[in-house]
Amino acid sequence: MNRIIISILLVITGFSIVSCGKKQGSEPSKGQSTRGQLKVDAVIAKPSLLANQITVSGSLLAFEEVALMSEMAGRVVLLNLPEGTFVKKGTLLVQLFNDDQQANLKKLQNQLEIQEKIYQRQTELLKVSGISQSDYDLTFLQVNTIKAEIEVQQTLIRKSQVLAPFDGVIGLRNISVGAQISPSTLLSTIRMEDKLKLDFSIPEKYSSEIKSGLKIKFTIYGKDTQYDATVLATEGGIDASTRNIKVRALVNSKSEELVPGAFTNVQLTLGENKNAIMIPTQAIIPQERNKSVIVSNNGKAHFVQIKTGVRKESMIEVTAGINPGDTIVTNGILFLKEGAKLLFANVKN
Repeated sequence: MNRIIISILLVITGFSIVSCGKKQGSEPSKGQSTRGQLKVDAVIAKPSLLANQITVSGSLLAFEEVALMSEMAGRVVLLNLPEGTFVKKGTLLVQLFNDDQQANLKKLQNQLEIQEKIYQRQTELLKVSGISQSDYDLTFLQVNTIKAEIEVQQTLIRKSQVLAPFDGVIGLRNISVGAQISPSTLLSTIRMEDKLKLDFSIPEKYSSEIKSGLKIKFTIYGKDTQYDATVLATEGGIDASTRNIKVRALVNSKSEELVPGAFTNVQLTLGENKNAIMIPTQAIIPQERNKSVIVSNNGKAHFVQIKTGVRKESMIEVTAGINPGDTIVTNGILFLKEGAKLLFANVKN
């Protein structure tokens, strides 16, 4: 009897142990499935104002700059190149030796004076038939020939002078008085410093947006101060090697920091879009030829192909594929599959 009771107790104890073991094994599995659900962040797409801005590099240039050279060879007898000094247009800067030309000019002027007197007397004689028409015409030809020779000589004299072509500041001079120069000798430079130009290049896709009169902003390298400029014109065509178009602007601001040759960062605003849909760049799933995002469709992941536009730091414009009000997953996108149930940790409006 005791053996029977002991056997029954052992069977009951073993059954209890097995039941407890099954229960303990099933409860962690249930809790693990709840805790293992991936929570994701999302953002709700909505229209916003987007200013299409680009930043490119540029350089400041003098509005006018010329390398001063002589039109003829000769010896310098007068030098007026005050380095770093402002001069007015037409100021005599360099004079070459031209005494022989001046003497030849005086000889021609004397010849002209005599021939004009002869021509006047022959005009009176022709009225009374005191001279033939051919002699009269020959004298008239001689007068005009001397006048033409005088003009040639005056031109040579002007070529012996180097004048300031515009109001500007003289650069460093490279010659001294007495130097024998040729037309290829660089005498100095002259720059117009009261006005500056700004040259820069932009990608060809923006070429239709650049118009004469467009207002732009720029900064000097290493400085935060913004300066203003106005677009003057663009190059007639696109550079085949860089696929860029060259743009020239007139600087409106005045500052001692603005000097020719300075490197600049040019900021251009090429239109505004008041209904642009902007999403975080990390929400984009890059593919071989396309781009896609994950949109919440009734609480489940749905992959949608999109087209993008302007990139702004951490945000990017979506031009096609999603609509305002769509919920876009922004993290954990690599672990989601089509139709996966979404559990949101944070949704930004």
